[in-house]
Amino acid sequence: MKDAYSRDVTYLRLSVTDLCDLRCRYCMPAGGVPKLPRGGVCSVEELVEITRQAVRLGVRKVRLTGGEPLVRRGIVEICRGVAALDGVEELCLTTNGTALSRFAGPLREAGVDRLNVSLDTLRPDRFAHMTRTGRLEDVLRGLEAARAAGFTGTKLNVVLMDGFNRDEIPDFVELARRSPLEVRFIELMPIGQGTRERFLPAAAVLDACPELEEAESSGVARRYRIPGGMGLVGLIEPMSRRFCRGCDRIRVTADGRLKPCLHSDREIPLRGLSGEALRRAIAGGIAAKPPHHSMAETGRSGASRNMNQIGG
Repeated sequence: MKDAYSRDVTYLRLSVTDLCDLRCRYCMPAGGVPKLPRGGVCSVEELVEITRQAVRLGVRKVRLTGGEPLVRRGIVEICRGVAALDGVEELCLTTNGTALSRFAGPLREAGVDRLNVSLDTLRPDRFAHMTRTGRLEDVLRGLEAARAAGFTGTKLNVVLMDGFNRDEIPDFVELARRSPLEVRFIELMPIGQGTRERFLPAAAVLDACPELEEAESSGVARRYRIPGGMGLVGLIEPMSRRFCRGCDRIRVTADGRLKPCLHSDREIPLRGLSGEALRRAIAGGIAAKPPHHSMAETGRSGASRNMNQIGG
């Protein structure tokens, strides 16, 4: 289905929980955020039905997000239900990787095609500081388990932060050189706890690693090859290079509200609907997609929730 600006919307980012086992400083306050009340999160059946109707409107790619999706009870069942829907051509999942060593095999068997793992530092002390509760070794074990389970095309999502991981850019590029991973450097957005003071343009990656060679882009990412390397480097620049003209996605929060744009406070309730009524509501959300976000002009996202409450 096309939106009002003739963009084909084929990508659904479906949040399965607002909960997370980490407390990353740019995402959450130290004490976390208020939990949804009991029954406030969509059931397995609701999530599958929302996806079914979105697929009937032209969605072909689904990404499960959170919070942290692997803390959601029934996550494997959700994956299996979504993967079984006619029309779903690719099912992906974004995770912080802390529980991936336990879930990699079951996720692969349930029909997940590809993983994105969020990892902002390769230094254990920095990881512990940034996440407040996490251990880098757990994520590294998860990446190895994903490889052993047969996942390919795994991507690492690295949020660039000045004064935190700028000096690790060459280390991440080296990781992509010797591993079949795509390391994607993502500009920090002014949403939730993210602040402009930490902003580092993705162009800093090219300054730090001038040997990178331009490759074919993929989605919103500009991609680069590493001479003699196994993997790729991607740059995602929502602040420096607004890519809204090519936006092909909608988001649904864990409590069943469709967001036509991540950086808008507009939300369309979907819970309690099914069949044609649900499909009409999703179509209305697609039609309501704005032409672009306004972060460059306002310096702040228009979203009224943190990322863990929306879906990363």
